[in-house]
Amino acid sequence: MKTAHNSALLIIDIQGSLAQLMYEKENLFKNVQLLIHGAGLLNIPIIWTEQLPDKLGSTIPEVSALLSTQKPIIKDVFSCGRNDEFTDQLKNIHPKYVFLAGIETHICVYQTARDLLKNNYQVEIVADATSSRIQSNKKIGLEKIKHEGGCLTSVETLLFEIQGTASGEQFRKLIKLIKKFN
Repeated sequence: MKTAHNSALLIIDIQGSLAQLMYEKENLFKNVQLLIHGAGLLNIPIIWTEQLPDKLGSTIPEVSALLSTQKPIIKDVFSCGRNDEFTDQLKNIHPKYVFLAGIETHICVYQTARDLLKNNYQVEIVADATSSRIQSNKKIGLEKIKHEGGCLTSVETLLFEIQGTASGEQFRKLIKLIKKFN
């Protein structure tokens, strides 16, 4: 069973002008913001990466403002699983489940999912919080991830699955949060 104690959320490379080129970028940005807020409410640890920020730019303000208490992991590889700082942070959290969001689905998200699956993590792609420049590339990335053994989820599915109950103050806050973004 997924809980905040056995899970981690990874936000991958939602940066600069590349982020502005994503298919359905407005939905992507809204869903990533909801996901980060929800993860914070549910106490799911978050790891955040940037791919060559000196070339691609920093994480977009809509996302970086929500992660201001931590610094991004800077990487020059497509797969986060090939970055030592990332793998060290993940080992410190020691999750069974890793939820992936970000860009681009068919490159960094896919290669990260593949490497995490090879290292026996259970990987779920938050499909409505990922994108590529072209819709067909997003679809190909999701298909390849499923073929490797990863699962797909959505922001709301994930948040309600971790929440687990339809009662209590945390549930009321979650409902209010979801209404704010819909």
